[in-house]
Amino acid sequence: MQFTKAEEYGMFGVLYLADADKSKVIPLSEISQAQDIPEKFLAKIFQSLSKAGIVRSHRGVRGGFTLAKSPDQISMKEVLETIQGPYHLMKCTESMAACDQKNGDFCALREVLVIAEQRLVSVFDQYTLADLAIWQKTRTDPAKKAVADR
Repeated sequence: MQFTKAEEYGMFGVLYLADADKSKVIPLSEISQAQDIPEKFLAKIFQSLSKAGIVRSHRGVRGGFTLAKSPDQISMKEVLETIQGPYHLMKCTESMAACDQKNGDFCALREVLVIAEQRLVSVFDQYTLADLAIWQKTRTDPAKKAVADR
């Protein structure tokens, strides 16, 4: 599994907003330039994120974007699934009816893939934009730091 360019660019774009001054509206051109993302592609991604309530679009001369919620309320899963939809390693993990094999109602490969998919999505759900921003600044996994602080 690899992130699509849209997922990669979307994550870097919202991370830039998570790390920005919360009182400022950030122009799309600034995000695009700072993250080395094609502006037109980022605009399309941010349009989807805006419709989903992850980012807020501000129109006008001083227009741009802000996060629509606090960074600690936005999970990686929410951003990624807004951009690409739910994660499925194979079409049969979403629905057994989509299985091309003639294994009846059970497939060991599918069962392993369902477990892997659940774990992957769980990791995406575990981390918020705030966690990633902290991790980027400190180079310390926030989950490991929380355990060490106990």
